[in-house]
Amino acid sequence: MATATRLRRLGAAAAVAAACSGALIFQPPSLSVSDRGGGPALAAVRQKIHDLDAAVPSRAVQESALIGASSANPLDVLVVGGGATGCGVALDAVTRGLRVGLVEREDFSSGTSSRSTKLIHGGVRYLEKAVFNVDYGQLKLVFHALEERKQLIDNASHLCHALPCMTPCFDWFEVVYYWAGLKLYDFVAGPRLLHLSRYYSAQESVELFPTLARNGKGKSLRGTVVYYDGQMNDSRLNVGLACTAALAGAAVLNHAEVVSFLKDEGGDRIVGARIRDNLSGNEFDTYAKVVVNAAGPFCDSVRTMADKKARPMISPSSGVHIILPDYYSPEGMGLIVPKTKDGRVVFMLPWLGRTVAGTTDSSTSITLLPEPHEDEIQFILDAICDYLNVKVRRTDVLSAWSGIRPLAMDPTAKSTESISRDHVVCEDYPGLVTITGGKWTTYRSMAEDAVNAAIKSGKLSPSNECVTDKLRISGGDGWDPASFTVLAQQYVRMKKSSGGKVVPGVMDTAAAKHLSHAYGTLAERVAAIAQNENLGKRLAHGYPFLEAEVAYCARHEYCESAVDFIARRSRLAFLDTDAAGRALPRVIEILAAEHKWDNSRKKQELQIAKQFLETFKSSKNAQFYDGKH
Repeated sequence: MATATRLRRLGAAAAVAAACSGALIFQPPSLSVSDRGGGPALAAVRQKIHDLDAAVPSRAVQESALIGASSANPLDVLVVGGGATGCGVALDAVTRGLRVGLVEREDFSSGTSSRSTKLIHGGVRYLEKAVFNVDYGQLKLVFHALEERKQLIDNASHLCHALPCMTPCFDWFEVVYYWAGLKLYDFVAGPRLLHLSRYYSAQESVELFPTLARNGKGKSLRGTVVYYDGQMNDSRLNVGLACTAALAGAAVLNHAEVVSFLKDEGGDRIVGARIRDNLSGNEFDTYAKVVVNAAGPFCDSVRTMADKKARPMISPSSGVHIILPDYYSPEGMGLIVPKTKDGRVVFMLPWLGRTVAGTTDSSTSITLLPEPHEDEIQFILDAICDYLNVKVRRTDVLSAWSGIRPLAMDPTAKSTESISRDHVVCEDYPGLVTITGGKWTTYRSMAEDAVNAAIKSGKLSPSNECVTDKLRISGGDGWDPASFTVLAQQYVRMKKSSGGKVVPGVMDTAAAKHLSHAYGTLAERVAAIAQNENLGKRLAHGYPFLEAEVAYCARHEYCESAVDFIARRSRLAFLDTDAAGRALPRVIEILAAEHKWDNSRKKQELQIAKQFLETFKSSKNAQFYDGKH
């Protein structure tokens, strides 16, 4: 019976492969830059963004620009939310020649966008659904995501790269099944293919992934199938989008919250918003022809600000991730288990010198700082334990966090079957366009759809069409994987010893590579601060983050708090909670010098940052006992 079912599935795969073949043949050709209104408009935008002497306007200048948007001279678009989608909307709109503002209650990427799986994926699971359900809608999702995957990697190559992912097979049917499915994935990718998937024998697999178990599920390893998806540094990418939008002319403001909407005299249309600057406490009005709600999991609370009777359209789900030492996975090879005992996917991927492991979503409630439950952490540890030949210990967890994914739901539907893995754009109150759902990989096309809807709603007049598909973000233009050698050869790290003496240090390969990948072509600016301002010391032992980065991010990346730095400008909180805690005093000291903080503010920053780190359940700050330690 099981064999018959398996054969039917393989037959279905073959049928969909044929359907895919037809779909590929009849796919409309990709539009060129000139077809999409690129040309001179794109060249002008690129010049503004990639000018090596350009600097983002200060936060005070950005706030003044928002205050200056009056009812007589409104913005074209005001974006609410500074995650990937919101910053993508701001960048898309401003590069079409529109007058744009963006406000974010916390920090750019402070929510879902910094807590992702770090994968840029085409959706191999959607392809499986397309095969078994003969569902062309799912297939279109895969086509679309693969297109966006390639563009995202090309447009931010310093922050994104292709990553091989290994799928272990413990019987020959699994070998054939996964090999056929992943070859289909390659085929559907077509010209957007990163690298071809391939089968490796058990011996080859263990050589590539030394900690992989040779036995599992009571069976011997028959081999693995390796395929490629993309990986990114998500919050650095998000901050890059915000800064790129600012360089292009958008007024972006973090730590600024919408407290209410402004409506026209009849109350029929939203014409702006009342904003509170959460750093100063000041409130002001800013006017706009259209407001775009890109608040992620919180988009329903923004909608109810406009209409108290608005029906919910978000079904929040939680994804938990843990960070383990680098020895759990080799550099440059991930491990993905498509089906665990309860049917969930579990992955283990190298990321920024450590190993990130996690699982797929489960339902949750919406909170500002979600925390992982101990049973979820233990589930991940138990699941990966089945596939490794090393002991997986709770004491090895350097950090653990939870993120909320805003799955979009039709407000009029009666069942959760209407929950969409794709994004939804709607205008259920005049002047307020909501964009939600989707995933990191497709943020750019989500933004494009939202801006198209905003142009229609506000009868706006852009000077050109969307150009973001060919637009590299700040730091990406001219970057090369070998760029780090320039830093290593031309800069030193001058650092103050505990006695106050300035000591020269080598700009070693680890530090140079880190700066090159984190800041792209702007890395030399950071290296110059390390050299010229005696800020070349590492912030935490064993990690490449430098003191100079704190100063640079305060000056050029709107880093306004200690949490902004340890969580989003660097990734120290996510990589090692305890190391982040040890780095805090020095981070606060440098930020205080940059932002002119008094002692009271410094104490407040330390307290807030410590509370933030308590939501990251490393083995040292978690309350657990499982009888093993």
